[in-house]
Amino acid sequence: MANLISKSTKFNHFLLNTRVRFFSPFTTSSGNGGGGFIKPTGSFSGESAAIFRPERYQSGKAGEQLDTIDYEEVENQVMDFPGGKVPITSQMKFISESSEKRLPCYRVLDDDGYPLPGTIFEEVSKELAIKMYSSMVTLQTMDTIFYEAQRQGRLSFYLTTAGEEAINIASAAALSLDDFVLPQYREVGVILWRGYPLEQVANQLFGNKFDYGKGRQMPCHHGSNELNYLTVSSPIATQIPQAVGVAYSLKMEKKEACAVTYFGDGSTSEGDFHAALNFAAVLDAPVVFICRNNGWAISTPINQQFRSDGIASKGQAYGIRSIRVDGNDALATYSAIRAARKMAIKEQRPILVEAMTYRVAHHSTSDDSTKYRPVEEIEHWKTEKSPIAKFRKYIQRNGWWNDENESKLRGDIRKQVLEAVQAAEKVEKPSLTDLFTDVYDKMPLNLQDQEKSVKDAVRRFPKEYPSDVPI
Repeated sequence: MANLISKSTKFNHFLLNTRVRFFSPFTTSSGNGGGGFIKPTGSFSGESAAIFRPERYQSGKAGEQLDTIDYEEVENQVMDFPGGKVPITSQMKFISESSEKRLPCYRVLDDDGYPLPGTIFEEVSKELAIKMYSSMVTLQTMDTIFYEAQRQGRLSFYLTTAGEEAINIASAAALSLDDFVLPQYREVGVILWRGYPLEQVANQLFGNKFDYGKGRQMPCHHGSNELNYLTVSSPIATQIPQAVGVAYSLKMEKKEACAVTYFGDGSTSEGDFHAALNFAAVLDAPVVFICRNNGWAISTPINQQFRSDGIASKGQAYGIRSIRVDGNDALATYSAIRAARKMAIKEQRPILVEAMTYRVAHHSTSDDSTKYRPVEEIEHWKTEKSPIAKFRKYIQRNGWWNDENESKLRGDIRKQVLEAVQAAEKVEKPSLTDLFTDVYDKMPLNLQDQEKSVKDAVRRFPKEYPSDVPI
């Protein structure tokens, strides 16, 4: 066991575990409040076994601890309550607000790219490992160029994935194209992995006529019916209950697939998150909830969001199997999501994955994170905890990568991204008519009147409107 973070005070209580264990939604048979972990049996298949190991956590803000629950049950006394029999006790004891230990965090690689002793993980081939690494570098290069384009005034808005590249790519690699993805807004790497071209990323950001959304979405709101990637929507957490609905439809149709939804730690403060978990548990929906716990909901730190032990601990309250994983470890993330997907589909159940990471960049181009967190903390994560640097060390130690490969990869990707930017920027915008289409089969009279009014205004005051938007 070792600390996940050695210097940052935000997460220094999150412990590491090198074994893949999913936190069971139920307590042990002894009745204590500790819960347990489900460990895959045999080879790493993701199948659950009835093996429980009590674990407890320590809350940094818990204050005075209550006594551990250890009721003496009254013999032959039970409450035959709807939903199950409840044992009776003559002792008045309150459930503690926290336990002694925090949930451990599953990790495979140490900071130098070496597998931890005794770790269990899904082996990846040379080809898959190189593709994963190349995709993370693509994401990093793309973010740098598009961020600079926004600062130059060529884009209106942009969100980076800096520091969270491993969660994007490793989780995407663990899924099937048959799985439906309901993203937040920091998962462009997932759709890239599925085959979304760089050119289309640029088209969407510039909102030109080749953009699938016809310029009607703000930048970074990608989507593709062909790739089973539902379009991003701006309101926080709305995609989480929607994912449960998608999963339930897959269940009804007996599909060998699941729904996967991504969200940040800030989304768990929304009611949609809690409603979604409850629905998923009750309906036994095959959905994988992936929370990117990056420590900050824009400027709100996690210790001002909740008093619980992060996100994974919330799964047990709703009856959902859960795991906490090092989101900066590509192999750990890949292994955990592979196991979660298999359990969700084979056992027809929801799984909650809390991926611990850190948002190295500003929340978006509208944010300056140095106003609310120390620069030293950011630099620590950027230089010493980089998921890309860690995975590069791993593939280099395996003899799969070298400096020459690195130089060529970065040069080629930079060229491709710049060409995509230059091409997308030259394409004209969608027609003004597209503002009013794709909602009704036959446009109602009120929309027809609005369309005519807008076009008349453009014709009367042409200098007040963009010249590259066809009427």
